[in-house]
Amino acid sequence: MNGVKTVVLLAALTALLLIIGTALGGKAGLLIALIFAIVMNFSAYWFSDQLVLRMYRAQEVGPYDAPELYQTVEELARRGNMPMPKVYLVPDHTPNAFATGRNPENAAVAATQGLIQMLSREELAGVMAHEMAHVRHRDTLIGTVSATIAGAIGAIANIALLFSFFRGSDEEGPGPIATLVMAMLAPIAASLIQMAISRSREFAADRGGAELCGNPLWLASALQKLESANHREPMHSADEHPATAHMFIVNPLSGRDMMKWFSTHPPMEERIRRLQQMAGR
Repeated sequence: MNGVKTVVLLAALTALLLIIGTALGGKAGLLIALIFAIVMNFSAYWFSDQLVLRMYRAQEVGPYDAPELYQTVEELARRGNMPMPKVYLVPDHTPNAFATGRNPENAAVAATQGLIQMLSREELAGVMAHEMAHVRHRDTLIGTVSATIAGAIGAIANIALLFSFFRGSDEEGPGPIATLVMAMLAPIAASLIQMAISRSREFAADRGGAELCGNPLWLASALQKLESANHREPMHSADEHPATAHMFIVNPLSGRDMMKWFSTHPPMEERIRRLQQMAGR
């Protein structure tokens, strides 16, 4: 069901991009929207993983650099019959983790220094299993595509707004006021769709991660600790790159309470409740 929901939401996001392009610029706007979508998604497909890893100064590690982290990922990959992803360590004291890469054969999982220091071996396995589930479900590519389309919608709306003030009154297309309204509403609508995609994928990754590590309560316990720690000390590096917030296992941003309705993550209480139900079954 989550897979169908994701496809529908991605289709809605793409349709919104084309509608905005057409409404703001007619056939020319539609063409610009298509070009934006193609160029941005091509770039995201090939280069987004390395870009994100550089943003967070992540360093690739091997079995001797971070043995507990590396061996945990290696064991999960073997258990899930998956290709071994590259393993990265992020020099940040706030505990969190994310996965990136265009497919399971070209994937990377990253954990912060704080994550390794805070969690037990079992909890670490639960977190990394969640990230491996994202890789298996190809959520890393879905998240990248949705983020780039949402970004393209915002860029087109801003460009249209700029040019609307220089357009003559006898030229076709919406006026400055109508363009201003669309420029404000379009990115909000795109963000809401993107967040709905992210939330549905988090539930699926929780379930897949619990199955992969073998004990839903390991992940539930880790999520409780991570949520509390990120409330106390959010990742300041993530505040500099808010578009990447959806990639992390828990929301890394400060000011989350004010943005509750626009969160890229489902409520933590619901995530933990579902994991506890799985353990009960």
